[in-house]
Amino acid sequence: MHWTDRIGRRLNPHDLHVFMEVVAQGNMARAAETLAISRPVVSRTVAGLEHALGVQLLDRGPHGVEPTLYGRALLKRSIAVFDELKQSVRDIEFLGDPNSGEVRIGCTEPMAAGFVAAVIDRVSARYPQLLFQLELCTTPAQQFHVLRERRCDLVIARKWTEALEPDMDGEVLFDDEVGVVAGAGSKWLNRRRLALADLAGESWLLAPVDLEAGSPVFEIFRAFGLEVPRASVLSYSLNVRASLLATGRFLAIVPRSVLRFGAGGVMLKVLPVELPHAVQPVAVTVLKHRTLSPAAKLFIEGAREVVAAAAAAGKRRPRRAARALRDARAAARAAALDPRNET
Repeated sequence: MHWTDRIGRRLNPHDLHVFMEVVAQGNMARAAETLAISRPVVSRTVAGLEHALGVQLLDRGPHGVEPTLYGRALLKRSIAVFDELKQSVRDIEFLGDPNSGEVRIGCTEPMAAGFVAAVIDRVSARYPQLLFQLELCTTPAQQFHVLRERRCDLVIARKWTEALEPDMDGEVLFDDEVGVVAGAGSKWLNRRRLALADLAGESWLLAPVDLEAGSPVFEIFRAFGLEVPRASVLSYSLNVRASLLATGRFLAIVPRSVLRFGAGGVMLKVLPVELPHAVQPVAVTVLKHRTLSPAAKLFIEGAREVVAAAAAAGKRRPRRAARALRDARAAARAAALDPRNET
């Protein structure tokens, strides 16, 4: 197959776009309607692609069309081609105005409410015109899917396994842990020490993924020889969990990063429950060999800065606490030596 004879002169982005829409719709008539062109034009375009490539791209049937093995291969590369073109336009826009552009972030809801929100706050203060678009994706399969489909530039999430997918690159940003949390009115707040078994019969707020083997919550209960408790509410919504926790009648297990980086720490209290020391790395993951937009690079750099600032603040807290303790002791000694305090 000669590029100049068969491909270079006869394959163009418009034809690829038509082909992609036909696959997406599963029907040439619906694709024609979506593209605002006639069905014969769609049919001729697909036939022209098949003639240029010398293979059948679609299986036609009474209920629509499905891509063949060759069609799926062309679709995969076409998505990459159009994504690179979009990225080039973003690069040009960013060079003209560094405040412009957008970054598309895949993340779980706890990450969105905590760490990702902190990064957006930091980066948007410098680049107020940037657009941050979030797509919630809970499981690793969903996270890899939004990257492969190029719906997101990057994913911020906890790593469930050590190994990355072969077509992914990742960078660990910080280590996260989980804690059992309750609202300010919970009857458990005054306890100095608790075992997870003590709470098994309580009203729990869980996410559907928590019921799956391998998930952090599932593995925590299994480490103590316990079954995952019956959920009173199953929801991925952090807002729902926060509202119900505020009543004081419910418990949940959440990443400590939600409390560390987000506003949840004001309303939620971590109970003194000893859990397995299971540190989970939080990483930024991108599609290997994909060119990142300048805005995506700014976001990743902002994420590193937020982590560094949090680490520095964590080192200062013990020093401030020790200084406060020394000051309190000195004040107590001074009060004891003050003659005016003698009886």
